[in-house]
Amino acid sequence: MERYEIRLSGSGGQGLIVAGIILAESAGIYDGKFVCQTQSYGPEARGGASKAEVVISDEPIDYPKAIKPDLLLAMNQKACDVYFFDLQPTGLLIVDSTHVKQVPTSKAVEIPFTQIAREKLKNEMVSNVIALGALAALTGVVSLKSLEAAVLARVPPGTEELNTKALEAGIEAAKSYLQEKESRTTHADPVDK
Repeated sequence: MERYEIRLSGSGGQGLIVAGIILAESAGIYDGKFVCQTQSYGPEARGGASKAEVVISDEPIDYPKAIKPDLLLAMNQKACDVYFFDLQPTGLLIVDSTHVKQVPTSKAVEIPFTQIAREKLKNEMVSNVIALGALAALTGVVSLKSLEAAVLARVPPGTEELNTKALEAGIEAAKSYLQEKESRTTHADPVDK
C-alpha cells in the first residue's frame, strides 16, 4: 500500500479523535503498517468542529498530515461541506446520512451511523465505532480482526460488548450498502446501442 490518507470529520462529542486513534492503532500495532495520526478540534469540546487524520503506508511516512485525503468520513453537514473539496478526485466520501442531507457527489456512500446507533444499540455514543466498522469493510484499509482488537483495547472497561456490537453493525451496514449497490447495477436497464 502506498500512502493512504484518511480524514474523519464532524463535531466535538462524536468520538472522532478516539476513532482516529483506534484506526491508527489497528493499522500500526495490529496490521504492522507505518502510520501517523493527527487531530484538531475547536475550542468548544462539544459541538465545535473536530477532525482526526490517519496516514497509513507500507513505507516510512515523510509528512504526518493528510494533504489530499483518499477517504473522507463526514459525520455532519458542516464537515462534509468544509472538507469535501480536499478529497482526491478518485477519493471515497462516506457520510452519516442521519446528519448529512446535502451530499455533494452521487458517488458518496450514505449510511445512517447515528440512527443505527440510536435504534439498534440505544446509544448514540457508539456511532463512531459503527462508522469505523463500515469504513474498514468498505475499503479494506485495515483488517477487521485488527480493528476489533484495537477497539477492544481502547474502549472503557464494561463497554466491550456494546462496542463489539457497534463494530458488527457497521460492517453489516457496509455489506448491505454493497449488496444494494450491486443489485442496482445488475438490474439496471441495458443501454441501447
